[in-house]
Amino acid sequence: MDLKKVGRYTVLVVLFFLPVTFLLLLYPATHNYTPLDIVNEDVIELKAFTSNSDTPIQLKDHITVLGFFGNNPMNKTTAASNLKELVYDKFKGFKKFQVVIVLPTGAEITANKLRQEISHYEDLKFWHFVYGEPETIKRLYSTLKVVPTLDNDLATDDVFVIDKELNQRGRIDDREDDEIAKDRPVYGLSAYNCIEVATIKNKMSEDMRILFTEYRQKRKGEFNSTIRRANDLKPIEE
Repeated sequence: MDLKKVGRYTVLVVLFFLPVTFLLLLYPATHNYTPLDIVNEDVIELKAFTSNSDTPIQLKDHITVLGFFGNNPMNKTTAASNLKELVYDKFKGFKKFQVVIVLPTGAEITANKLRQEISHYEDLKFWHFVYGEPETIKRLYSTLKVVPTLDNDLATDDVFVIDKELNQRGRIDDREDDEIAKDRPVYGLSAYNCIEVATIKNKMSEDMRILFTEYRQKRKGEFNSTIRRANDLKPIEE
């Protein structure tokens, strides 16, 4: 047989089977992944807040990135830009995804300036600002699992992932492989700092992808994994 033909057929066989093999390797990973942990439950709804939207903004039935930018949202331009470029732009096409930024009543004009700053003439259709009184904002924040408190401006660089059932999602165990190998104490991740690009790009982006995979599988009736909750691992953390 002509060696050239043998070589040609070999290349064709490899080109055909290589993608198939790759997909087969991905299949178990897709269906047996570890869901994103529930780190907190019962985040309150946004009923006490207003917005400029024609329809009420709510957390229920949405996958939400929730942020608090305070009285001077322009001070959070870097955090907002990172969030927009590394998370919003990546997931804005997914069903029921939204970014909700909480601001005190009276910050509407500055919020519009921030929107113009980060939009680059794009339509931020799934990016919402909601407004409330200081005590209302503090009450919402108190239902989240957080370490730092809001600053005097009612702002933070951290954002939070809220699922469709008003659960706060994150990582119960955020240790690196070498920390696990050394049996370091367990620590979690319940908020994502928007100033830390590596955190947003690597951890938050991956966690959002996992959460969307979970809901996609639920719609298809393929989801059968047990979601870990923070309360389940309290004895380990202590």
